[in-house]
Amino acid sequence: MKKQILSFVGGLFLILISSSVQAQDHGWHLLDADVNGSVGISATSLYSNLLKGKSSQNVVVAVIDSGIDVEHEDLKDNIWVNPGEIPDNGIDDDNNGYVDDINGWNFIGGADGSQVGPDTYEVTRLYGKYKYKYDTADRNKLAKDQKKEYDLYMRAKEEVESKLAQAEANFARYSDLKSTFKMGLETLKDSLGGKAVTLDNVNAIDAGENAPLLESIAVVTRNLDSGAEISDIDEFREELLTDIQGGIDHFSNQMKYAYNPDFNTREIVGDDYSDQTEKYYGNNAVEGPDAFHGTHVAGIIGAMRGNDVGMDGVAANVSLMSVRTVPDGDERDKDVANAIRYAVDNGASIINMSFGKGYSWNEKIVEDAIKYAEKKDVLLVHAAGNSSQDNDTTDNFPNDIYKKKKFLGIFGGKEKTYKNWLEIGALNYENGENLSAPFSNYGQKNVDLFAPGMNIYSTIPDDNYRNAQGTSMAAPVVAGVAAVLRSYFPTLTAVQVKEILMASSTKMNVEVLVPGSKEDKKPFSELSVSGGVVNAEKAVKMAQTVKGKKKLSKGRA
Repeated sequence: MKKQILSFVGGLFLILISSSVQAQDHGWHLLDADVNGSVGISATSLYSNLLKGKSSQNVVVAVIDSGIDVEHEDLKDNIWVNPGEIPDNGIDDDNNGYVDDINGWNFIGGADGSQVGPDTYEVTRLYGKYKYKYDTADRNKLAKDQKKEYDLYMRAKEEVESKLAQAEANFARYSDLKSTFKMGLETLKDSLGGKAVTLDNVNAIDAGENAPLLESIAVVTRNLDSGAEISDIDEFREELLTDIQGGIDHFSNQMKYAYNPDFNTREIVGDDYSDQTEKYYGNNAVEGPDAFHGTHVAGIIGAMRGNDVGMDGVAANVSLMSVRTVPDGDERDKDVANAIRYAVDNGASIINMSFGKGYSWNEKIVEDAIKYAEKKDVLLVHAAGNSSQDNDTTDNFPNDIYKKKKFLGIFGGKEKTYKNWLEIGALNYENGENLSAPFSNYGQKNVDLFAPGMNIYSTIPDDNYRNAQGTSMAAPVVAGVAAVLRSYFPTLTAVQVKEILMASSTKMNVEVLVPGSKEDKKPFSELSVSGGVVNAEKAVKMAQTVKGKKKLSKGRA
């Protein structure tokens, strides 16, 4: 087979074959717009033309994520190394409060080296937090502030109980599917008797009333109809069962951990979770138990370019700092705030944040950290989310919105936004009506611009590589372009970089399917503030005309 042809996503099988994007097109997102029918960011041509022979400065990009495989063959030479720390001596040499933080820090690990893997969702934590207080309460007898808490509790309760029931049903469904395809594809192979896997040969099989065989014929036929080449049924079967097992594991974790209010990972971390201002906890194990997501994100930003290994990152002169904060579940506001501050204090110019959630435990503490990054001239790049939702009307945390203080310091004033924040939606590899990724969140006010986020080939742990998709992949594309600007134009401020990326984006004059819909369309320009797609070459051209406002320290060019 040319590629993995089925993927489990959100309880549905999605065919991910495109006649315009073949297996050899790893790195399609780096190409020029309209190459192979896709809208790339023109990074490849940028380095061979505008930036050829130009000098640059190293830029530190922090990746707040699940962890990074810092020894990966295509990343290790671009991993940030703390210049003030002596490795493995058990001493906080640079006095930053974190012992032996050589490549970053892990805020979801214990001092004894233990690690948080699965965790709950924020809605589950809120449900557990208020359950004892409001489970039997009469809303009519509550004070005004209590009614707000009560309403939040009831919303959380309904969601947790509903999602838990769905997880239980889907777990059973995918367990049955695994048994079905395990038997059915084996029978299909025997029925072919060594013949090629073609539509004619598969449709010629008399399945009778053999339900597993009928299901297997249907799934093979769907893939062949889409243009997939299946040369080996055993390989197809293995890939399909692997994806189904991923679904089984996903729903199992939802039942055991994500929607279980009694599951508490802070016993592993060992911090005082009631103290949201606490900073010094965790450990220096920046890879964690599952670094797939963070390693993939890191590669998109800054895998070694031109080394004939694996793939090329967007940025050429970067140091990737791993700040492990995101478990298999929802990240916690306390950890996110500390991760931002850690990255800022240790020299990051750009922070990539490919995570998000629908509820917030302590929104204010994250807002304060964003404001801190803004004062320190650090750009934050955040994934818009994968729920096909309008972020203008649906909560998505963290975000750049905050309430300006009223007179005498009372909160509740006009909504404002931080200027060092970029919210990124995901682009499909197809132009035309399918241009926006079907899962991507969007918003004419709260999503800034789009970037490639479907079938993005990048690094994964143990010197491996794989396609993945999500706004999680789109955000690091933008973070990589931002790193190019800060590397080649070091006097640009974070705000200027954002303004350039927005203004130079490629405007797409096309009506697209609204993410999550099969019929509703709207102009692509209405899905984001900029109405465009990030473009590295256009951004550099514009940066050449902009006078930077950042003062450099003496000795720097």
